[in-house]
Amino acid sequence: MVLDEPTSSLDVSVQAQILELLRELQRKFNLTYMFISHDISVVKYMSTRMAVMHLGKVVEIGPSSDVFENPYHPYSKFLLVAVPIPDPRIARSKTKITIKGEPLSPINPPPVCRFHPRCPYAMDICGRQEPPLVEVESEHSVACWLYIKK
Repeated sequence: MVLDEPTSSLDVSVQAQILELLRELQRKFNLTYMFISHDISVVKYMSTRMAVMHLGKVVEIGPSSDVFENPYHPYSKFLLVAVPIPDPRIARSKTKITIKGEPLSPINPPPVCRFHPRCPYAMDICGRQEPPLVEVESEHSVACWLYIKK
């Protein structure tokens, strides 16, 4: 079953009820979901495997706990830092990542790293060639020139 942003415009308490219902149905009927969301913490809660996409390309994929706790791609790291933390003391201690620059056009992006104009770690090759998806840990892959042996 494909669930595209099923809780994005809902109040937090309603969102929690919907997520619990979906998990209960998943257990009861042995369902598999493709859960699409911009909220990476909700994806972690609902999924055993996670794929992070940027402008239509998978930039990181692996077990949800691995991607959430040890992200490799700079875009994945940015998404995780953007997750709100209700405890102000913990929130202040988080490393901040800012994205500068303009994204590539999603209509007809060139065959390069699609995150490179905004990436703080971009190298020359990022603007010339699209990185392949390579395994960096068991079942955990990333498409980033930082992790490709040349």
